Amino acid sequence: MESIRVAVAGAGGRMGRTLVTAVQATEGLRVTAATEQSDSALVGVDAGELAGIGHIGAAIRPDLDEVLADFDVLIDFTTPRATMHHVELCRDARCRMVIGTTGLTVEQREAISEAAIDTAVVLAPNMSVGVNLCFKLLDLAARVMGDDVDIEIIEAHHRHKVDAPSGTALRMGEVIADALGRDLGDVAVYGRQGQTGPRERQTIGFETIRAGDTVGEHSVWFAADGERVEIAHKATNRMTFARGACRAARWIAERERGQFDMQDVLGLRDLD
Repeated sequence: MESIRVAVAGAGGRMGRTLVTAVQATEGLRVTAATEQSDSALVGVDAGELAGIGHIGAAIRPDLDEVLADFDVLIDFTTPRATMHHVELCRDARCRMVIGTTGLTVEQREAISEAAIDTAVVLAPNMSVGVNLCFKLLDLAARVMGDDVDIEIIEAHHRHKVDAPSGTALRMGEVIADALGRDLGDVAVYGRQGQTGPRERQTIGFETIRAGDTVGEHSVWFAADGERVEIAHKATNRMTFARGACRAARWIAERERGQFDMQDVLGLRDLD
């Protein structure tokens, strides 16, 4: 069986290099295209050499439109602006996508859903298998503990992360809010300062930490009088996200069109 051809967007960045390494190490996948910003000094460099795994024959190009015929699935962990450009190109070329970009607006997410009418897309704020298991556990915990607990979401990432709260933290909030029949937009509280008064039970709190080289940590508290349940996940290496993205790439390559997430990829919806 021929390998699935994968393009890695933003291949010069820390996550991009990790993705190149992970794809090349995954059976049935190979990197055949890679991109970076047009003004990057890395344009023209072999993506494998840049990642430290040797020459793989995929020179970094300044725009995805130059390599649309060279891949089957794009893995994109870049920026909202770059991702939306890639979505338009992949929709027209019928190339599948695995999108891990965070900080997308409601309008951008809707545009991705529209693109999924014509091609297949996995969109997930976090590709980690462990995090997606946590989503399932959060849904269960919210349904069991109901309105009798205070819910707080604490997340920590490295100093370079530009969006807050993290996409994973927001997705955790959405999962919990949906389970409780709440609208996250109405009940979310982002940080607290000053005389805030007593906590309202229906709210879902978010606290953000940005420090050092923290890869990614998330903890959710379900706190009642006398006890507290915590569901937590800590990533110690970016490879955990990259491996999940590779798993998603192999899965989405078999789909023609539609929008999916890691719950679909991992078969967690079958556990309902």
